[in-house]
Amino acid sequence: MQRRKIVVVLKGYPRLSETFIAQELLGLERAGFDLVLVALRRPTDAKRHPVHDEIKAPVHYLPEYLHEEPLRVARSLFAYLLRPGFWRALGSLAADIPRDFTRNRARRFGQALVLAAEWPEDAGWLHAHFAHTPASVTRYASQLRGLPWSCSAHAKDIWTSADWDLAGKLASARWTVTCTKTGFDRLKELANGNSSVHLSYHGLDLDRFGSFGEARKQHDGSAPDEPVIVVSVGRAVEKKGYDTLLEALALLPGDLAWRFEHIGGGEELERLKALAQKLGLDGRVSWEGALAQEEVLAHYRGADIFALACRITANGDRDGLPNVLVEAASQRLACVSTDISGVPELLSPDETGLLVPTEDPIALAQALERLIRDPVLRARLGDAAERRVRGNFDHMASIGQLKELFEREWRAAE
Repeated sequence: MQRRKIVVVLKGYPRLSETFIAQELLGLERAGFDLVLVALRRPTDAKRHPVHDEIKAPVHYLPEYLHEEPLRVARSLFAYLLRPGFWRALGSLAADIPRDFTRNRARRFGQALVLAAEWPEDAGWLHAHFAHTPASVTRYASQLRGLPWSCSAHAKDIWTSADWDLAGKLASARWTVTCTKTGFDRLKELANGNSSVHLSYHGLDLDRFGSFGEARKQHDGSAPDEPVIVVSVGRAVEKKGYDTLLEALALLPGDLAWRFEHIGGGEELERLKALAQKLGLDGRVSWEGALAQEEVLAHYRGADIFALACRITANGDRDGLPNVLVEAASQRLACVSTDISGVPELLSPDETGLLVPTEDPIALAQALERLIRDPVLRARLGDAAERRVRGNFDHMASIGQLKELFEREWRAAE
């Protein structure tokens, strides 16, 4: 069986917030796959995770905006103008434009032209991470080159893309994988039997997130000099619900000793800092900014509780199963989150964590107070959550599933 070199199309690379993609790329390389990474955007993070330095695949960047590299786009257009694939892809664009009459749609076609014209030598397959813009570029490029493609769908892309757009991509792709049962059910419904959709949890690199062997302190929030540490990791964006979490913290009894640590960057960070000050939380909240993976791990191990108040935004954007929840659970942290999307697939109420309704700071405050006051409960939930992660969320299971899907295609092509 001859394996094909795979062109993996990403929205941006590398990204601190997408460790789940990086660990998958490294896992595929270690499984023997030859990858080429193609990103629609250059990196904006100041730091990198160690896993990014372990990935050997070359990285190519397409023009983020076509007007910034007009000669590159023009060369690609002239290279493909008389090829059959151009008219096939142009037909798809013509069908898409009336339903999505935006510059963004034209930009994706231009990026696909550049990718097709600057095609990596010996590459024979395309795979998109995210079913929105990366999959648009990948679909057009597959038509230009006459090559098959596949897709990994995640969360925002599933819930904010138009039904017609997702259905067309599902019908065009050879197969699609997604990482939560809720996302899987939506894609299966849209595919209507016309595509192969698979559920594949990202899981965690359990070697990188080894067991935390030390006993946590039995603080119960009664001693001011021994505060219970609540940590949260995530970008400061609307769907993470950090305003709700801050409001919940402000509702905790005044005599309870706790501290909150936030790790992550994001567009709403300054607004959240102002909210924390308005709520009188200044002396109890620390903003750590974006950190590399080994630094995040140290914070998990130094904390007592992990909290994340996920929500569904007005445009449908939401998390799937946040990887940070899986990471925190792997370190025996008691977790509290909301009962939306894929979160209940990891956290079972009062078994492996606590779940509260979304947009409910009172319920979240009650859950936090319960955990802060009860170190025995924290230990029980943390132990059970770690067992679930190590039993059901090893990322090698996902790598094995992807390996089989790719190799099935190679065998069929022989």
